[in-house]
Amino acid sequence: MTVTLQQPIGSGFGASTTANEILRSTNLSGVNAIVTGGYSGIGLETVRALASAGAKVIVPARDTARAGAALAGIVNIRIESMDLMNPASIDEFAARFLASGQPLHLLINSAGIMAAPLMRDTRGYESHFSTNHLGHFQLAARLWPALRQANGARVVSVSSWGHRQSPVVFGDPNFEHRSYDRMSAYGQSKTANILFALALDKRGRDEGVRAFSVHPGSIAGTGLEEHLSFEELQAAGVIDGEGKPVLDPSRNLKTAVQGAATSVWCAVSPQLEGKGGVYCENCDIAPLVENAEAVTRNEAARRLGSMALGVMPHAVDPEAADRLWSLSEQLTNVEFTIGGEE
Repeated sequence: MTVTLQQPIGSGFGASTTANEILRSTNLSGVNAIVTGGYSGIGLETVRALASAGAKVIVPARDTARAGAALAGIVNIRIESMDLMNPASIDEFAARFLASGQPLHLLINSAGIMAAPLMRDTRGYESHFSTNHLGHFQLAARLWPALRQANGARVVSVSSWGHRQSPVVFGDPNFEHRSYDRMSAYGQSKTANILFALALDKRGRDEGVRAFSVHPGSIAGTGLEEHLSFEELQAAGVIDGEGKPVLDPSRNLKTAVQGAATSVWCAVSPQLEGKGGVYCENCDIAPLVENAEAVTRNEAARRLGSMALGVMPHAVDPEAADRLWSLSEQLTNVEFTIGGEE
């Protein structure tokens, strides 16, 4: 398979760039944004940066009290109730936004879980696949009229180096017939984030909607790592012997505000005009991993994924992207109104 989109463009930014540096001298007045996971970690820093540049930001939250405490003092924001594992709450949130009649310029899918024990939503779907992918797929579908109305919207899905852990296993995405492995489940959902951006961009570009996926870097202390032990985090190199975060942007070990930079860059940068469907890291388009089989075999690379750069071929396969799109419509019973269809 030949992939030509995954070629760095020399953006001038890098691993240590912060979200605020991306937005320096940028005025986002009149821009409406929705940021899932916007009250912790990189999501919180994404909200802070966009709001400080003048955007009006809505933060959907399963725990609105916690969100309110985390976002206190930030102007231009509104908190709304929504749970990505509850399809009805996604529909209700989207309906409220559509009822406002406003366009949606930015949808940043930053919420996610990692390495959780086996859990299922009310439909029986595995929690990583449900939260990280299917919930965001349904949210984007329901908000599609508002994205289309913006005449230049962007959808950014926060993925991870963890996509190296697994492709989407189409024969058993919900671990009904295979042994559950929490990192494989996480990896599958992160691959799905990348494939979703590829498929969405293909379908949305003619209507002015472009989509991107990002690896923010490894950021300790965000809550995403709550299901990992001290020993696992130390072995991955993200904390030291005292439990303090290891900061080294050259190895993708970042602060939250550095981690938010690539999401913000994909959301607003004019450097990406006319481009879409790409996986980005360190505020640039990521290269394609050339020796993918060796990476898959290399356990050290799997453990030290925070240092690994590039996107695996299985995550940017157009056929897999189309197959995931069909599977997602089937599992959610939701279809996009592409082309204004009703």
